[in-house]
Amino acid sequence: MPRALTDTWDLGGVQIANRVVLAPLAGIGNWFVRLQARRYGAGLAVSEMVSSYAVHHRNERTCRELLRIHPDEHPVSVQLFGSDPDVMGSAAARVAAAGADLIDLNMGCPVPKVCKTGAGAALLADPDRAVALARAAARGSGLPVTVKLRCGQRPGEDSGIALARRLVAEAGVAGICIHPRHASQRHSGAPDYELARALVDELPVPVLVSGGLRTAAQARAVFARTGAAGVLLARGALGNPWLFEQLIGRRSDGDGPTAAEILAELEWVIERAREHLGDERAGRYLRKFYPWYVERLGGGKALQAALQRAPTLAAARELLCEDRAEAACALAP
Repeated sequence: MPRALTDTWDLGGVQIANRVVLAPLAGIGNWFVRLQARRYGAGLAVSEMVSSYAVHHRNERTCRELLRIHPDEHPVSVQLFGSDPDVMGSAAARVAAAGADLIDLNMGCPVPKVCKTGAGAALLADPDRAVALARAAARGSGLPVTVKLRCGQRPGEDSGIALARRLVAEAGVAGICIHPRHASQRHSGAPDYELARALVDELPVPVLVSGGLRTAAQARAVFARTGAAGVLLARGALGNPWLFEQLIGRRSDGDGPTAAEILAELEWVIERAREHLGDERAGRYLRKFYPWYVERLGGGKALQAALQRAPTLAAARELLCEDRAEAACALAP
């Protein structure tokens, strides 16, 4: 029987309800973003990238905010990055104690401030260290460990593919997520899905695919083309949790959210951000969230600019009420 995105599957002994996953989103994928994805049908959500050093050294804000796990978001994976195996093992143990079901290791982030520490995509050129990190994470946590990586640092390189083989054979990782662009491409250029398909065919563990999946049609096509165990949604899911519903059949592709649904979801996000960070910090933090929802509402540049200047959450809500008076005001607390 052909596989479907709605099929259940096993990742390192953890049962996943379907094959649609929220990808790790640096600086974004906190507990309520993950919970939102789960509410709309994601089978698994992965946390934003968390520093193993910060966790190891018990950084108070990191441990309080980035290791916060909501009871309704299981199964959940926490993504760690770093370059020291001993530190990684210590951090992984703390992540397990916080309640994570899986640990994901970032070996693909192309951001210079991450790579200069020997972490992220820098590990593509240091496979011995990468294998040691994966072993340490598994040993420290006792949890299944997966790795997200790129196919190489620059076009023409396949260091990520070679590393994936070693991570499975030597570190016993439970799964691989491949973003089939080179690190130097960041998020531009066409992903090489044929390369992902070759990795799926070769490796004996689940291989998930990420990169360029902004619509339900794209995600379905890549899932079918690559034979991957699942798809990871990243930028395509920002301000668009309805994409998860489309992929698991709870909503048709042509059935976009109404203005009232968008505003209700934005209100939910505002309330969770306030709960997470308090009024003042949430007001600043949400400035990166507003554009995703306002664009979907058809809001113009004036509203976008006004929301960026809003001094409080109450002021932001008032602006939304003014723009979509009847629907928005009905949702105000």
